[in-house]
Amino acid sequence: MPAQVNTPATFDPRLFLRDEELDRGVALILAGERALSAAAETGRRNASLNKTELQALLTIRAAPGINVSELRKRTGATIPTMARILGKLDERGLVRRKKSGQDGRKRKLELSLAGEAVTEPIATAMRNILREAYRTAGSEQVAGARAVLEALADE
Repeated sequence: MPAQVNTPATFDPRLFLRDEELDRGVALILAGERALSAAAETGRRNASLNKTELQALLTIRAAPGINVSELRKRTGATIPTMARILGKLDERGLVRRKKSGQDGRKRKLELSLAGEAVTEPIATAMRNILREAYRTAGSEQVAGARAVLEALADE
């Protein structure tokens, strides 16, 4: 009887990618990130935000109700940096903090109307870039591209 090889349940032996193909994929993802960042940069400057402030606002926009700990984790900011950033965003009236139902010490973050107004043109510019890329690739490729991006986001 041949020896059994233990492989992860998600491993597909038919999926064999050469290093060159993977390197090309990394280069394309980085190029896509540069295109999206460039679109956000104009809006960031117009709104007089630094990059961490913009990242926090866009993260809150994408996940309304996120708590401060999760926001820190997603942005990679330290506790003091996040406290400073949220303080500045509070001063400008761009975010709202609401008490969490289970733990009154935790705060859920949401964009205020002013925060929505600041981030809307930036989000629109970024959506337009992604929309055009999806149209260029074709509708049959969108689900696969989304699956790859979701897998990267779960890492």
